[in-house]
Amino acid sequence: MVAVDGQDFRVRVRAGEPGTYDFDWLSGPHDYGFGLSRSDGVALSRPEMEEAIRAFLAEIDPATGYLAE
Repeated sequence: MVAVDGQDFRVRVRAGEPGTYDFDWLSGPHDYGFGLSRSDGVALSRPEMEEAIRAFLAEIDPATGYLAE
């Protein structure tokens, strides 16, 4: 579990895919989230996860709760 700027995410490492993560937005208005993969297979640090979450949240349209078009 990672909380960033008042938003809660469950972060899971994909089995058999080193450096690949699924981020589930638990406090969002929809069942929504994103995936992230490092080409070098290295684990993400907590600050890197938080940065990825902030980048995701910055792209959300507040009117729809989905990625802005």
